[in-house]
Amino acid sequence: MGRYVARRLLASIPALLGVTLITFLLMHATAGSFLPGLELNPNLRPEDVARIRQNLGLDDPLPVQYWRWVSGLVRGDFGNSIINGRPVLGAILERLPNTLLLTGTALLLGVGLSLPFGIVGAVRRGTTDNVLTFLSVLGVSVPGFWLGLLFILVFSIIFNRLGWPWLPSGGAVSAVSGGGVIDRLTHLVMPAVTLAFIDLAIWSRFTRSAMLEALTQDYVRTARAKGLRESRVLYVHALRNAVLPLVTLIGLELPALVGGGAIVEVVFSWPGIGRLALETALQYDFTMVLGLTTFTGMLVIAGNLLADLLYALLDPRIRYK
Repeated sequence: MGRYVARRLLASIPALLGVTLITFLLMHATAGSFLPGLELNPNLRPEDVARIRQNLGLDDPLPVQYWRWVSGLVRGDFGNSIINGRPVLGAILERLPNTLLLTGTALLLGVGLSLPFGIVGAVRRGTTDNVLTFLSVLGVSVPGFWLGLLFILVFSIIFNRLGWPWLPSGGAVSAVSGGGVIDRLTHLVMPAVTLAFIDLAIWSRFTRSAMLEALTQDYVRTARAKGLRESRVLYVHALRNAVLPLVTLIGLELPALVGGGAIVEVVFSWPGIGRLALETALQYDFTMVLGLTTFTGMLVIAGNLLADLLYALLDPRIRYK
């Protein structure tokens, strides 16, 4: 197992380099040689702008700039922000706990609800399944930003005017309470539910299809023929095999949760990595965007590797050498 993990990590290095190279070229093709804010600042003379560009290394050839950044990345140095000079890795690590809290809660909600929804949809076809199908179609059709705005309208604005207990419309903590546990949870409810809603719709349908296929297999019929309880047949024999494809889907969705969380973080003013990526991209902050892209690429590789390891844990037939 250790050799397999090491080979997977080594094989991911070219993929990471490819991601950083493409992002680097796209950022320069979009922004060109323009350093945001400097050429338009009336207080800076052209020679001042030229000196700043030289200090930042922006006048060097593109291969030199890229090699300098990748060499620092190997040493754990993601570079400094062009806008404010702040270390990129420090900015990512500062926002990372908030993003992990949001995406982790959304992941738990999605997985925790999709499994029972999928099982019920497979067992009770034509009855409860119709309602779950409607909710799934609704979850896939409704954009995340619109659902978030709807939650704010109902649970923050309307509830507040009616004098009912209401949820905060944005932020991660309240300036008044000082960020206690209850305060953090009340700020977390709406963005986490919004982020989990779409994945819940997809995962529940996926679980339903996998359960329907598993219930037709010979090992399920054999378990029923032995006189096992239906609950044991469903949750021990059928679900364990049906959940294997879902593990891969969830592993691939881990980086998508971070990326998709950017819209939710903007809507709810949640101080996470997704919001940071959007803000820095609008400012043409090359090094910050490159650092965030590399970090997301690492999440993709970690998600795939985690899915493979969970496969081996859940299915004893699978062995990685």
